[in-house]
Amino acid sequence: MRRPSLTFLLAALTVLLLAPARLSADLVWTPAEGWKVQGGALTAFSGEEGRNALESMNKARTAEEAGSDGTALKHYGNVVRKYPNSVYAAEALYRIGLIQQKRHQYHKAFETYQSLVSRYPNSEKFNQVIGAQYSIALDVFGGARAKTVWWLPGFRNRDRAVAYFETIVQTAPYDDHAPLALRNAALGYKKMGETEAAIDALDRMINTYPRSVLTPVAYLQIAETHASLVDGPAYDQSSTKEAITYYEDYMILFPGDAGMATAEKGLDKMKSVLASSKLTMADYYFKHRRNYKAAKVFYNEAITVYPDSSVAKIAREKLVVVEAKLEEQAKTLPSKTSAPNQSQPKKPKRFWIF
Repeated sequence: MRRPSLTFLLAALTVLLLAPARLSADLVWTPAEGWKVQGGALTAFSGEEGRNALESMNKARTAEEAGSDGTALKHYGNVVRKYPNSVYAAEALYRIGLIQQKRHQYHKAFETYQSLVSRYPNSEKFNQVIGAQYSIALDVFGGARAKTVWWLPGFRNRDRAVAYFETIVQTAPYDDHAPLALRNAALGYKKMGETEAAIDALDRMINTYPRSVLTPVAYLQIAETHASLVDGPAYDQSSTKEAITYYEDYMILFPGDAGMATAEKGLDKMKSVLASSKLTMADYYFKHRRNYKAAKVFYNEAITVYPDSSVAKIAREKLVVVEAKLEEQAKTLPSKTSAPNQSQPKKPKRFWIF
């Protein structure tokens, strides 16, 4: 038996090394010639499996062009099931997703696209698929109803849209759609009443995409979300302080942004609430505990929090009364000289027995 030549071995090795690249080749469809690998390469069509896969792909696309979506889905499905390692599998999944999306089968389409990017991450269709998934998520988030039967629309499902947005961020964190998806996920969480999840999504957006054009909006939205949790001056002020921090950060980092007026209004409201909470505490110590020292501390804090506010004006007026009370209290206290000397021990009593 003749041993293979060195040239043949090198050629075989080259084919093996280039095999993965073949799986991500660009496919081009023309009605006259069917599917072809861009550049005219023919190796992808060689062998019985290649010919069978090509035949199914051509039947599928011909049916798709003729409007026979059911027949097209059948043939594309055969390619995915029977020839998952072929150059056609990713394209077949992509075409299936397009047909399902066109038929408003949103969940099926999204899952088909997700299968494509998970199984074939090097596909040239990757960015297009992420864009298609974002489009589906946006439609569902907007209230579009998926078709359950060919004539009957299903229920609105915004919860699923939020899950779609999160999936996009996890699958393609550096794609241009990722910050958009996070922003919409935050809006979805807020509509569902999951405020903490909304804050988390916005926080992830700020930290992961600090240079995104959407980051200023995220700062403003997270400030407003914290502000929405504020119940008033008589309650816990942790959310008020968080809102103030994000409003101030926004105004410092993005001084020329369009939302500056909104931020100034929100900051004014939050600082007024925080100052009012200090005023409420001061009034409590003044009226109910007659602890004028504590009242003075809280009135001063109310002024410090927002010096130019109407709350600070009230606090200053009340401070005058508190100072008078403290002076009056000091006058009524016994002086040190008139107080008995406690340092000298009392003389013991003596008892005389007669």
